[in-house]
Amino acid sequence: EGDVLCCMRQMSLDNCINVFSRASPSARGLCIPTRAVCDAETIFALSSGHGRCGVAVVRVSGPASSMVLRNMAGLTQALPPRTALLRRITDPQSKELLDRGLVLWFKGPHSFTGEDSAEFHIHGGPAVITAVLQALGSLEGVRPAEAGEFTRRAFHAGKLGLTEVEGLGDLIHAETEAQRRQALRQMDGELGRLYQDWSYRLKRCLAHVEAFIDFSEDELIEDGVLNQVDSSVCQLETEIERHLKDERRGERLRTGVQVVIAGATNAGKSSLLNTLCQRPAAIVSPIAGTTRDIVETSLDIGGFPVLLSDTAGLRDSSDSVEREGVRRARQRVEQADLTLVVVDSTQLPPDPQLVPAFLQEHLSTVLPSLSPEAGMKAASDRVLLVLNKSDLVPEEQRERTEGELRESPGLPPACFLSCYTSTGLEDFLTVLQSRVKTLCGDPLSGAPSLTQARHRAHLQQSVQALNQYHQYRDQDLALAAEGVRLALTHLGRITGRVGAEEILDIIFRDFCIGK
Repeated sequence: EGDVLCCMRQMSLDNCINVFSRASPSARGLCIPTRAVCDAETIFALSSGHGRCGVAVVRVSGPASSMVLRNMAGLTQALPPRTALLRRITDPQSKELLDRGLVLWFKGPHSFTGEDSAEFHIHGGPAVITAVLQALGSLEGVRPAEAGEFTRRAFHAGKLGLTEVEGLGDLIHAETEAQRRQALRQMDGELGRLYQDWSYRLKRCLAHVEAFIDFSEDELIEDGVLNQVDSSVCQLETEIERHLKDERRGERLRTGVQVVIAGATNAGKSSLLNTLCQRPAAIVSPIAGTTRDIVETSLDIGGFPVLLSDTAGLRDSSDSVEREGVRRARQRVEQADLTLVVVDSTQLPPDPQLVPAFLQEHLSTVLPSLSPEAGMKAASDRVLLVLNKSDLVPEEQRERTEGELRESPGLPPACFLSCYTSTGLEDFLTVLQSRVKTLCGDPLSGAPSLTQARHRAHLQQSVQALNQYHQYRDQDLALAAEGVRLALTHLGRITGRVGAEEILDIIFRDFCIGK
């Protein structure tokens, strides 16, 4: 018991709880005060961005927050909650003036973390920030916060669910308008409410099955309970599977659409990259095979995040370095959400009627997976044809070629473009933006999208567990119930909330057992 107590003084809260649950009853009695000490730590950190700025925010959270305010801001009486007050901020040891700024007080549980909290709004110079943080660190019982610790405390206090925590993280890292909208929607709890609704319905199903197992022989359970469970499980399975069939739009929007520029050497791939990002990101040279490795840049296309990659020209080569570049290029194309196949317009057949067949054959060499045998029309949603160097093609020939391409539905959309003169750039950007928006979807419409790979993994395992219910429903009801329990556990791992007590509550609420 003494060892348990000693170890727990140096453990995180989660590890304390794990040890506490395994300890003997007498050891638990000793562990309880130590667990309270883990909860009682007061933490502080700079909550605004690093670097010079007009105002910096330092946040303090924990039971010693009021003491921090008294020592740092010279307060002699309690500050009204959520009221900004201009104060002289001093070092509690030397009494030296550090800054003049605003202080705010948040009384728990009405704060972000659910604890007593304070904020110092100070000038954002590095010297001021450093001085205030050092002064806070000199106070007894106050320590610097670990990464994400404020949000972790908010989660433990029930202020945020796991999906909302992830939405907050996505909002902080959002770089485009669409990412901001999706993150705000998730942080608002819409995705979490969807999963909580599924969890609640699964709890009801599990409670009813377990009640049937335990009390059906006493005729305390009404007829038709299992039929209702069968119907509910089928409906839940359908809803989860529909949710999974989103073509990864939410995940794509969160991490960025993978757009790859591919094609033969000297078609103008690097020129297209430089044109789109408006800077010389890649070397442009008339020498074939200049690009050997992947060149990446991030773009904002119509408010949607795009990770644009330029690749080596696809050709056979005796140069081992270039062969490796070609291998990497083909690998990146296979992983791409959208491929921009760049073609030198001067290499097109002079007869416009022959162009569709030429491009079809060209696509099958550049993108073997999009060959006619693999279903070119079905897979062409992942491809845009960029007919570069259009300024070198006679206008009449270009117009006739465009007409032929419009009448060839088996080909992906094709855009004539000149990276040299920027002719056709606006039309190409319109098509590219439309395709990117289709790949990501509208973050504000329809049901909330999956945004995390871990969500998808747990939902897939939930569906598999519900299949276990159907498999054992008529053979072994206990094994069938275990399938529902596993599905509920995986949903709980997404939201961070799994509890047996809730199932017991439903049993005794829905069934008048033992009355």
